[in-house]
Amino acid sequence: MKFSRVAAALGLAASIALPQIAAAQSNTSETYRLLDLFGAVFEKVRSDYVEAVDDRKLLEDAINGMLSSLDPHSSYMTAKSFRDMQVQTRGEFGGLGIEVTMENGFVKVVSPIDDTPAARAGLRSGDYVTHIDNDAVLGLTLQEAVEKMRGPVNSNIKLMIRRGAQEPFEVTLTRAVIRIQSVRSRTEGDLGYIRITSFTEQTETGLKNAIERIKQQTGNKLKGVVLDMRNNPGGLLDQAIAVSDAFLDKGEIVSTRGRRSEEAQRFHAKPGDLLSGLPVVVLINGGSASASEIVAGALQDHRRAILLGTKSFGKGSVQTIIPMGNQGAMRLTTARYFTPSGRSIQAQGIDPDIVVEQARIEKIDQPRARREADLRGALRNDQVQPQQQQQPQQPQQQQQQQQQQQQQQAPQDEEQAAVPADGAADYQLARAFDLLRGLALFNQRAAN
Repeated sequence: MKFSRVAAALGLAASIALPQIAAAQSNTSETYRLLDLFGAVFEKVRSDYVEAVDDRKLLEDAINGMLSSLDPHSSYMTAKSFRDMQVQTRGEFGGLGIEVTMENGFVKVVSPIDDTPAARAGLRSGDYVTHIDNDAVLGLTLQEAVEKMRGPVNSNIKLMIRRGAQEPFEVTLTRAVIRIQSVRSRTEGDLGYIRITSFTEQTETGLKNAIERIKQQTGNKLKGVVLDMRNNPGGLLDQAIAVSDAFLDKGEIVSTRGRRSEEAQRFHAKPGDLLSGLPVVVLINGGSASASEIVAGALQDHRRAILLGTKSFGKGSVQTIIPMGNQGAMRLTTARYFTPSGRSIQAQGIDPDIVVEQARIEKIDQPRARREADLRGALRNDQVQPQQQQQPQQPQQQQQQQQQQQQQQAPQDEEQAAVPADGAADYQLARAFDLLRGLALFNQRAAN
């Protein structure tokens, strides 16, 4: 009786497994047939193409074609480009200082890096590079386009740029050694300003030093911080986690989910908020991508900061660098990022809590309206000293004061918005400081 039950069970298992085995064998057979096809095409190109072709180049291009067809961020890196990438993550490399991706066959600017040839030439997030030194980009892989933009330091390169509805225009840049100071800081009275331009190996240390300097400069009377991550193209995941952890006392920072559920990862904050709960306003825009979106999403989900600016870029995929011995490396998309609340960043980006478009600030020339103090015989204010009483102003004085008090905003298209080098002309930053002052005042009154 037991034997018959076991035999029946084995027969049922075999009936289920046999079609699966047959399907697997069929797939394997098809794979080998296609590999044979690849070998035949390779041999035909080697023997009959109009010009002799280097075998290594043919095979590397075939590998890169396979990877780049998956998504815009997977690619093959030659041994040289792999070394360049390793140098770049350490915060110093040669080139233009521009983070790019591929879109519709053209190179798209994700973000120029501060104080680099690309930033000084006025390149902006959303610009398209259509020609490099008069050669069309269409038809090149992203890696090929990047290689063409690299070159000896102090050498010139011409880029044809397409920006929105404008006529295409040409810019000439001089290649330079790009040294990235990923964290910069300053104070505005009792408020702190920290800008993170990218996430390199020095970012965590740079952030901690910046916070310490700001505390010393404000005499430990710091009331809040603006964290500026506009046009930050991202970088190292561990540095994004460290930056988020600096402002969080507990909770999840980010999770990654790949093809297999057992490989999902979750990263959590350790106890200790470097700002001890002080208000934080985070600035983002369309050039904020990848690691900067992880930080913004984590601080937003935990209600640790208020996000101000415009929607971020939306790169929510994880690329794993897989070294291939002495033959370079493979950059392969292996997972997606998710914020603590479970939101996918991919192709969605992070929406700011308060939308503020970049704008130009202009003064308006018009006479100042008459006030009570300007009227003949107006009553004096006994709480103000006589010398402090406001005197009627002459028309020229009125005009000057009015110019200082009134501002007009001229919104720009987000894709064309840039981060002004002059902080005084940075409308988004000015609004961030206003918001931070308001939060600090509200907290102070609530505490009293």
